[in-house]
Formats: sequence, C-alpha cells, structure tokens
Amino acid sequence: MFRWLRNSFLTGIAIATPLGVTLFLIISFVGFVDNVVKPLIPARYNPENYLPGDYTIPGLGVVIAVVLLTMVGALAANLFGRTLISVGERLVDGVPLVRHVYGALKQIVETVFSGKTNSFKEVVLIEYPMKGLYVVAFVSAEGRGAMQEVIGDDVIGLFVPTTPNPTSGFLLYTPRANTIHVDMSVEEAAKLIISFGMVTADKLPKTVRDNLPPDVTAAPNAAP
Repeated sequence: MFRWLRNSFLTGIAIATPLGVTLFLIISFVGFVDNVVKPLIPARYNPENYLPGDYTIPGLGVVIAVVLLTMVGALAANLFGRTLISVGERLVDGVPLVRHVYGALKQIVETVFSGKTNSFKEVVLIEYPMKGLYVVAFVSAEGRGAMQEVIGDDVIGLFVPTTPNPTSGFLLYTPRANTIHVDMSVEEAAKLIISFGMVTADKLPKTVRDNLPPDVTAAPNAAP
C-alpha cells in the first residue's frame, strides 16, 4: 500500500510539474507583454476602458504586439519601408555606442530567424575541460576570418551549454578533427543536459560508450 501511494505521488509530480511550469511561463509571458504594451495604448482606444468595473482582457497586449509587429513586417517589405529603415539605420550608425549594440543584435536576430544557417543543427562531443572527460557541444558556426587564420581551415565554433540550464555556456573554437559526431538531435541533446544526463546513452559513439560506467549504459531503454 505504501509503495502504491509513493508511486502514485511520484507519478503525479512527473505529470503536474511540466504542465505547471509551462502554464506558469505562459502566464508570466502574457502578463509581462500586457504590462509593457497596455500603457502605450491611448485611453480612448483601449477597449478595457469601456468594460464595466475593473475587468481586464488577458492577452490584449500580446494581440496588439502581434498586430503591430505584423504591420511593421509588411511595411518593411515595400520600397517605402525599406527606404525608411535604411534612413533610420544610417542615423543609428552615427551614434558611437548604440551602433555597435544595434549591429550585434541585428546580426544575431537575422541569424536566428534565417533558414540559411546550419547553426545548432549538429551535436558533437569534445574532450573538455581535460582529456578523458567528454561534454556535449553544439556546432554553432564555421570558423572564419581571424579564427580560421590562427587555428586552421577546418575550425568550427562550438557552444558548450551548462547543466541544467542550456541557455548559458561557453563559446569554444577548435578544429573539427577534435570533435566526435553524435547521432543525436538538438532536442535530444537538450533533454540530456536538462536532465543531468539521466537519459539513454545508446546513441553515443562506441569509443565513448566503452569508457562510460556500466550503470550508465545498462538500461538503454530508460526514459529521461
């Protein structure tokens, strides 16, 4: 009876935790956008001012933000919009500090939303921070410019995420020959990192698996 209660409780936690965290993140995001966008709406155009009492419309700021961003994108697609953006960028280029921040952010956003890049589409292993220790890394870009001149023609940029938060990590450059390809998707690698490595190791290269402790590879069908 005690074992059944314990298993039921743990199963409930396993089901409720991801749902609860996801719901919390959605509510937090919607609330943040509403708090930023709603104060910018003129009072006479804010539909909440015409509702009885203190009623509010959850997600109103998100809807308005989506509409405005869509309008900006449509404006930028025509000749007038491109000319206006070009003039604005020339003005920004005249401000010493702002131009560097704007240029870097623009390049990052264009890289993320462009479908012409192979960034974060390959998972590899490297020996880091010392020989005999392997870490999961994502190939972020091919090395160019100064990196290519110093390290070699086959240099690549690697993002080594931290556990359990894969949004932070280290940027490393190394010849591709120092990496070991892993037959694993980016999503699977992210689960590996977030779960502290509590996932199956059946997709790791045999040369790496042979050096892992027996308890890591004993259950190839284990779920994260």
